[in-house]
Order: sequence, then structure tokens, then C-alpha cells
Amino acid sequence: MKWDEFKALVSGLSADTPLGKIVGIRAENDKDTLKRFTKEQRRIRDAWRSKSAQKMDQATFEQEMFKLEKMFEAMAK
Repeated sequence: MKWDEFKALVSGLSADTPLGKIVGIRAENDKDTLKRFTKEQRRIRDAWRSKSAQKMDQATFEQEMFKLEKMFEAMAK
């Protein structure tokens, strides 16, 4: 199966499917929703974020750190 075909199939998955639920957990960024996550949901999200962070190259890391610094500067004003 080619990547484009796979993406098309996955994008059509309902949030009611097991895979759709996992994708939703991994992608969630709403603070209120995250507070209501179960231990298992937190584990799934944390594992995904940890794995994603390990793949970050140095240039992307530096860009993200720069954004974070700017965010803190804006908060301090």
C-alpha cells in the first residue's frame, strides 16, 4: 500500500475506533481535557510525546527553544 492511500484511509477513521481514540489522545492539547485524562490516557500521550521528542533534530530543538523563550518573555511583560 502506498503512503497516500494509507493516509487517506487513516484520515477517515472515526474517533470511535481504537486507533482513532489513540490518535485523539496523542493529539490532545486542551488543558481542561488533559486534566480529566485517566492514568492510561496520560501514559499513552506521554509515551508518544517522549518518542517524538527523541526524534527532534538539533535545528528544530533550537527553533522550539527560541519560541519557548519568546513565550516566557511575553508572559513576563
